[in-house]
Amino acid sequence: MNLLHPYAGNVSSISYCIKLLSFAGSERKAVIVIGYEHSPAIIDLSPLIRSFEVITEYVAEIELSNRIEISRVGLIHPIHQSQRIFAWEVLGQIKRNYT
Repeated sequence: MNLLHPYAGNVSSISYCIKLLSFAGSERKAVIVIGYEHSPAIIDLSPLIRSFEVITEYVAEIELSNRIEISRVGLIHPIHQSQRIFAWEVLGQIKRNYT
């Protein structure tokens, strides 16, 4: 999961948010992240997802909606035993006044 690189031209979820904001039109835009874990989780995805939200807001200065999350458990893969799907609407660029 390439999630946290906040640079245009990169292939991360944050760079996809940047690309989405560059498209003209009135369509709503969203970013979706799919992650897998053991069940119960050995490495919890929650800190990574929260880091994505913080970097997107405070470094890339992109406003996201509240997170939507769906979980699926009981997958048959020996490692990827549960799935977590996260989604946010990409609302726009944040205009900060640093003066």
